[in-house]
Amino acid sequence: MDDALAALKLQIEWGADEALDESPVDRARLPATAPHPVQESPAPPPRAAAQVARIPAPAMRAEQIAAGAASLDALRTALADFDGCALRDTAANLVFGEGAGEGRLMLVGEVPGPDEDRSGRPFVGPAGALLDRMLASIGLGRGDVQIAMLVPWRPPGGRPPSETEIALCLPFLIRHIALAGPQRLVLLGPQVARTLLPSAGSRRRKRGTWIDLALPGLPAPIPVLATASPAALLASPVGRRSAWADLRALRRALDDDLSKS
Repeated sequence: MDDALAALKLQIEWGADEALDESPVDRARLPATAPHPVQESPAPPPRAAAQVARIPAPAMRAEQIAAGAASLDALRTALADFDGCALRDTAANLVFGEGAGEGRLMLVGEVPGPDEDRSGRPFVGPAGALLDRMLASIGLGRGDVQIAMLVPWRPPGGRPPSETEIALCLPFLIRHIALAGPQRLVLLGPQVARTLLPSAGSRRRKRGTWIDLALPGLPAPIPVLATASPAALLASPVGRRSAWADLRALRRALDDDLSKS
């Protein structure tokens, strides 16, 4: 025992700071057996994976829910209950749309502003007052048109809606148009035109030009006219000359429809 203590004391004095084996170890030589492989997390059971695969994405759910609405009232209720878009939870009110149920002309706006968000109605406040004057200039009123919105909830802070948010709301707009069955469609703002019109070339056509647009649920393509939104015209009055040309084209088209009926 005394010899062992003396050897340990000597090793400490020489600076040894780790235990050594009784026989030398060749650490360059590979071990006789390979180390145990790292255990990976087990894959989910097939049943759970199948259940996840059966859950549709929010956009698919939106299409299914919208297609199941048989009336505008049912569509409004379905949209109000749709929890796939987070805008529903941050907006004050759903801005579904309004107007004559049998109106042959439908206007599609972009997104609600603060006045629309507070009231739950489309095109109120200064933008709504300008729209009323625009319609009156060609002999129309709110009771003569239907109004729908591309995105029915105001994004937080008035920011532009994301592509994902637009994609989630688009099935409800398309179903809205199909259920309303207008004879002509006017798109108020470039965001609506980019979403509904099929190509950039059709969006760059001469002002006042009608474009035939095929939409699911409609028996035939519908003539579409793209023009500026009232909010944009308030911010930049220089665009009102072009907007007036679009309004005159709209009036001529409506008169032609009346003459053929």
